[in-house]
Amino acid sequence: MIGLVFVVVAVLLVVAEAHLTTGGLISSIAIVALVSGLTLLLVGAGAGWLVVLGVAAGVLAASLAALLVVGRSLLSVRSLRPRSGAEAMVGHIGVVRVGDSAARVFVDGGLWRAQPSLLEEDNALHDGDRVVVERVNGLTLGVRKAEEWELHA
Repeated sequence: MIGLVFVVVAVLLVVAEAHLTTGGLISSIAIVALVSGLTLLLVGAGAGWLVVLGVAAGVLAASLAALLVVGRSLLSVRSLRPRSGAEAMVGHIGVVRVGDSAARVFVDGGLWRAQPSLLEEDNALHDGDRVVVERVNGLTLGVRKAEEWELHA
């Protein structure tokens, strides 16, 4: 009976891992619960130790392989840049529009407040300058002047 409880706990942990991205920590515990549960069920059913060890090793190997495949796909997704939202504008090219009060940058169809990079010697922004978005801070974009190669890429 306790073996069946372990198997059910393993299934619940896998469902929890699907909703809480822990990088496989919960899935690792689920694997232990699944192998333990199946081992207890097989021993309770009177299976021989060789059968129990074979099934446990097979389930363990298959579960670890699945965990590795899913883990690698998660790592590849995490390394992608955002495709939406303000963070997705980092690296985009914009044009400076100097108005009455402060410089603004026209990027992706929107006009944003601009803050020039402090790393550049001449960090003043002039009307028509082409700039690259380096960071997003609320409604203000941190920008630097675009290099020639960035304009033709």
